[in-house]
Amino acid sequence: MLFKKTMAVIAAVAIGLTVSGCTTTSEAAPLTVVVHDSVVITDAQLAEFKKETGITVKLVKAGDAGAMTNKLILTKDQPIGDMFYGIDNTFIGAAQAANIVGDFSAIDFGDVCFNYDNAWFTKHEQAAPATIKDLTKPEFKGLTVVENPSTSSTGLAFLLATVGAFGEKEWTKYWEDLKANDVRIDAGWEDAYNVDFSGSAGKGNYPIVLSYSSSPAFEENTSNIDDGCFRQTEYAGLLTGGSQVEGAKKFIDFLKSDAFQKTIPDAMYMYPVSSKVALPEAWATKAPAASNAISVDSKTINANRSSWLKAWDAIFKN
Repeated sequence: MLFKKTMAVIAAVAIGLTVSGCTTTSEAAPLTVVVHDSVVITDAQLAEFKKETGITVKLVKAGDAGAMTNKLILTKDQPIGDMFYGIDNTFIGAAQAANIVGDFSAIDFGDVCFNYDNAWFTKHEQAAPATIKDLTKPEFKGLTVVENPSTSSTGLAFLLATVGAFGEKEWTKYWEDLKANDVRIDAGWEDAYNVDFSGSAGKGNYPIVLSYSSSPAFEENTSNIDDGCFRQTEYAGLLTGGSQVEGAKKFIDFLKSDAFQKTIPDAMYMYPVSSKVALPEAWATKAPAASNAISVDSKTINANRSSWLKAWDAIFKN
């Protein structure tokens, strides 16, 4: 049995997975939940779920949401789990098209929004931007940093926001205007927020950054542009071919419970979907959800993601 377990772990590592919560030899087969790397479910929470249901949970971490979706598609003939948690609305269409998911439910959401450094704008006696269109104006030339949509889920979310805000015929013109206004493109959120943004610990040179509406809750002096925000919704659901159907349904109920939902903001920096769960005080005052977030139909995203990314790449290669 030890040999089989060791070989299972080796097989998981071979396709880029991190396994935690393995069962002992005396237990029944665990419920295997595939999650992205930023999902936080503590040992104490898993122990509580087992106490309530008798079900042991094994978490399999599989990269970011996009990488996780791709791995689940590639392994659909030999599923690596019974259920998933963390595929969002930018990739759920791909999962549906590949027939790897059954029923699923929303668990949390986040709004990708621009943040700005209040202190920078006060020091320079300049009004902060109020809309994403403002970022193309001369007074904001060279002040904005965003993430590459080909390498960053945050960047992809904003590309989708521009499609939703400006339409299929005009979104590329908006990006051309951003480029002409000397927007900086970083590979990922870490570089953009923690290095180049002036309002974070990195004290960079850019007072406007593409981040999340929740980010100001963790900073002393930043605010959101409550315009052009893209709403990312994360789901949990059954994987086609998974063997622990009833256990998966119980775990989804657990993720939707108030006890778990109230831990989401501080653990994962996302908003709980339950309206019965109050946000932490700092969130309620400094980081409310976007008032008019943009969404794009998941099937439309899946059908056009590749062509939209190619169009974006063409703009910034010139």
